[in-house]
Amino acid sequence: MKYLNYILIIIGAFVAMYAKTGADQNQYLLIVGIVMLMIGIYRISKTIPSRTNNEADSDSENN
Repeated sequence: MKYLNYILIIIGAFVAMYAKTGADQNQYLLIVGIVMLMIGIYRISKTIPSRTNNEADSDSENN
């Protein structure tokens, strides 16, 4: 599943860049690329633990 996140980010970035390079910019394609990019980033950020949770866990282990 984590590879799906990276694939979403890569495809979203390429689609957004492709939509932006043309003289007649396709706004819908740009939106789709940005949405895919943001979904991938959001899914990866959910798996990263919060710094405050880590500090609270280490404090309770030390006592």
